[in-house]
Amino acid sequence: MTETLNADPAELAKFSDLAHRWWDPESEFRPLHQINPLRLGWIEQHCPLAGLRVLDVGCGGGILSDAMARKGAQVLGIDLATKPLKVAQLHALEAGTQGVTYREVSVEALAAEQSGSFDAVTCMEMLEHVPDPASVVRACAALVKPGGQVFFSTLNRNPKSFLFAVVGAEYVLNLLPRGTHEYAKFIRPSELSLHCRAAGLELREIRGMQYNPLTRRYWLDGDASVNYLVATSRPAGGA
Repeated sequence: MTETLNADPAELAKFSDLAHRWWDPESEFRPLHQINPLRLGWIEQHCPLAGLRVLDVGCGGGILSDAMARKGAQVLGIDLATKPLKVAQLHALEAGTQGVTYREVSVEALAAEQSGSFDAVTCMEMLEHVPDPASVVRACAALVKPGGQVFFSTLNRNPKSFLFAVVGAEYVLNLLPRGTHEYAKFIRPSELSLHCRAAGLELREIRGMQYNPLTRRYWLDGDASVNYLVATSRPAGGA
């Protein structure tokens, strides 16, 4: 392959090794299962999914892709980790989920192939795992139709985020496998906003996601100091 993939082989291997546990709600992926209804509801607030063509970038084992398809969207989930994709495909078959397909392809390669093809693009919990997040943002912007929407979620970079998302989640509460996140790759909202504007996307909303370890409850609010979600749109008159 001649193109240089915007992916860290160690990151791909990390999630591939856990692929068989992706759909176990009590596994290392429990947080993804718990936050998925929040993510899905927030996306639906911005664009009801029924009948839309949606791309899920960095789909992993397909937790969000599957849920969006069940809302009536035609979903393409893409990832560069082979094993999680096979798990996603198998789950769709076993669960009888209609309207979802998966491909092993980079978002940059897909952008060159299917520019302006999707009503909405989601890229959740993925930007903090790639060497060049700005490249992913540009590709997502290229893939969405004019007037369409692009959704991101990632982790802020500050001392509180390090304490909560790395020390707390991985070492104290054991919510995630140790080594899941690399603090230096976390992205401040100002940095992600800059990437979005440079890619021609307009910011619509930034929301924070919180977690109470005592009640094991997640919720969205205005505090983007740790986990946060960003809704953007491509202007209808955009190139």
